[in-house]
Amino acid sequence: MLKKDGIVLDVHEKPNIITWLTLSFQHLFAMFGSTILVPYLVKLDPGVALISSGLGTLAFILITKGQVPAYLGSSFAFIAPIIAAKMAGGPGAAMVGSFLAGLVYGIVALIIKATGHKWIMNLLPPIVVGPVIIVIGLGLATTAIDMAMYTPDPHKEYSILYFSVALVTLFITIISSVFFKGFLNLIPVLLGIIGGYLYSIAAGIVNFAEVIETEFFRIPDFIIPFVDYSPQISLDIILLMVPVAVVTLSEHIGHQIVLGDIVKRDYIEKPGLHRSIMGDGVATIIASFIGGPPNTTYGENIGVLAITRVYSVFIIGGAAVFAIIFGFIGKISALIHSIPTPVMGGVSILLFGIIASSGLRILIDNKIDLGDKRNLVIASVILIIGVGGAIIKVERFELHGMALAAIIGVVLNIVLPKGKDEKSDKRQKDTVA
Repeated sequence: MLKKDGIVLDVHEKPNIITWLTLSFQHLFAMFGSTILVPYLVKLDPGVALISSGLGTLAFILITKGQVPAYLGSSFAFIAPIIAAKMAGGPGAAMVGSFLAGLVYGIVALIIKATGHKWIMNLLPPIVVGPVIIVIGLGLATTAIDMAMYTPDPHKEYSILYFSVALVTLFITIISSVFFKGFLNLIPVLLGIIGGYLYSIAAGIVNFAEVIETEFFRIPDFIIPFVDYSPQISLDIILLMVPVAVVTLSEHIGHQIVLGDIVKRDYIEKPGLHRSIMGDGVATIIASFIGGPPNTTYGENIGVLAITRVYSVFIIGGAAVFAIIFGFIGKISALIHSIPTPVMGGVSILLFGIIASSGLRILIDNKIDLGDKRNLVIASVILIIGVGGAIIKVERFELHGMALAAIIGVVLNIVLPKGKDEKSDKRQKDTVA
C-alpha cells in the first residue's frame, strides 16, 4: 500500500514473506551480472565473490545501524590492480592489497568521525574524480576487446565466431537496457549474458563437462591467509592497491548522496559518512580474508530502490543471504565458469564504456568548465597518465597508471591556484552553510 509520499515500504519496515523473497531475489539479480564479472576477469572464484558480497552487505547494514539500504558487490575499480598484484605475487598478494585498501577506508572513517566530512569533499572534487573514473573505464577497454575477439590462451587467435558472440551479447544487453521496462530494465547485464550464452551453445563453443561433473553443493575456492598463503606487505602491493581507494571513496560518497535523495534522508549526516565508509571498508576486508574481490556500494541496486520505492533494509539483507547461499551451489559456479570469454567481452564493452561515461557525467553534472585552464590541465594530465599507463619506477619502487594519475590529480588540485570566481563561489557557499 502506497503512503502519501509514494513509499511502498520504508527503511525499517518488514515485508510479508512473499514480498520479502520476491524483492530480495530482484536485488540479487540486479547485482549478479556485475558481481560475477569481476572475479571472472581477475581469475577468482565467482562463488567466493557472491559469498563475500553477501557477508559484506550484512556487515554494512550492521555498521550503519540498519539505516542505509545499500547492497555491496564486486568493485570494477580494482580489476586492473588485482590482475597486476596477482602477477607480482599471486592471489595472496592481491588479498593483502585488498585488506590494506579496506584498512584505508577504516582510517578515513575514523578521521571523518573526529574532524567532520568537509575536508574529504575538498580533497576529491569532481575535476579529480571525473577524469580518474574515465581512466578506469578506458584502461579496461583493451581487456574487453581482447575477450571479444580472440580465442583464450595459449592460442589466442582472432575468431570471427567469437566476435559474433560478443556482438550478439552486446546488442541484447543494449536492447534490454534501452527498450525493456520494469524489472527487465534493471537486469540488462544478466539478460545479455543469458542471451550470449544461449547463442554460444548454438555456436558449439560451450563445454558442459564441468557443470555435469560438479556437485550441487560445494565449498568454493576460498583463499585464506595463513592457510593458502603467508601474508606479506610490500611497497609494490601498497602502491598497486591502496591509491585506488581514492577513487572508490569518491564513488561511495556519490552513491550515499544519490541514495539519500531517493529515500529522503541525509546519509552524510545520519548515520554519518564515517559509518557508511567504515561499512564499505569492513566489507572489503571481509572479502580479502576469504579470497573475494573488494566490495563497493552498487548503483544497480540503488536503481531498483528508485523504481520499486521499496526501501526496506530487510529486503537488502535477504538478497545478501541469497548471495551467500548461491555461493555454495556448485552448479552455479560451474555454470559461470562455462560462460565463453566473448560473452563476458560483449557485456564488458558496454560496462567499461559506461564507467568511462559516468566520469564524463560527473564533469557535466557539476558544470566543470574545461575552458578554465586549471580544470583543463588537471583533467588532461590525469587522462593521459592514466590511459597511457605511465609508471614511476625507482629500483623496486613502482607507481602505476591509474594510481599515479589519481595521486597527481589530487596534488594538482591542491597546488594549482583557483580562479577568482571559484574562490568567490566557495566563500559564498561557506557563508550560506
